[in-house]
Amino acid sequence: MNKHITLCLACAMLHAGSAAAADAAPQPAPVMDSTVSNEWKFSVSPYFWAAGLSGKVSHRRLPVIDIDASFDKIFDNLDFAAMLMGDARKDRYSIFGDLIYVKLGAQGDTPRGILASSADVKSESFTGLIGMGYSVLDKSAHDLDVVAGLRVWSVDTDITFKGALANGRKDSDSATWVDLLVGVRGNYAFSPKAYLTGWGMVGAGGAQADWDVGVGIGYNFSKMISGTIGYRAMGVDYDRNGFKYDAVLQGPIAGLTIRF
Repeated sequence: MNKHITLCLACAMLHAGSAAAADAAPQPAPVMDSTVSNEWKFSVSPYFWAAGLSGKVSHRRLPVIDIDASFDKIFDNLDFAAMLMGDARKDRYSIFGDLIYVKLGAQGDTPRGILASSADVKSESFTGLIGMGYSVLDKSAHDLDVVAGLRVWSVDTDITFKGALANGRKDSDSATWVDLLVGVRGNYAFSPKAYLTGWGMVGAGGAQADWDVGVGIGYNFSKMISGTIGYRAMGVDYDRNGFKYDAVLQGPIAGLTIRF
């Protein structure tokens, strides 16, 4: 029996040049010079991703639940979210990381209403990404990196049924896995202030598929601070040992980058 649960997710993406999939990390905003720096440059990026969630989830011995929620209801369901990215760059090489923690709750209906008339869902998830990149452009005001990284997923879901035969029944399940991701990220500088940023990554491992794409427009307020707004979509398909998490997250992103 299909159960349609309204969920919303807040997760993440931000700023000048992101990459590593499914949780990708930002790239420093472009600087209008023609040399590659031999000194380490660092950036930290707090950000927010107002993402809608659609797909299918399931626990052991329970039917698949269809999820379809738009990002405009995110604040009705979000309990807590924390998101942070970091980037270190020297010469043509870069190291980046991305941390996302989201705790949310939602209420949904069971269309047939035989076992239950509705259900409460609590979801707690953590994703962490660490990756490396290599710039294929030399002496350019623009950036284009090939990147690879490892992304850890940890998802914990609690379902409480209400009404009918299953009234009060609770079920919890969780899974943790690691995926290998590869792809590209880059910036195109329109001027010393404005730039276009984009990224795309794909991979697999514990999950059958894991991908992340996005595009944004950024603005350098100063040499140390820039801001970005854009749109990001991320998907993962995990199905092992009775735990299914086949989801696509997409929505607008906004963030701030501090460089030092």
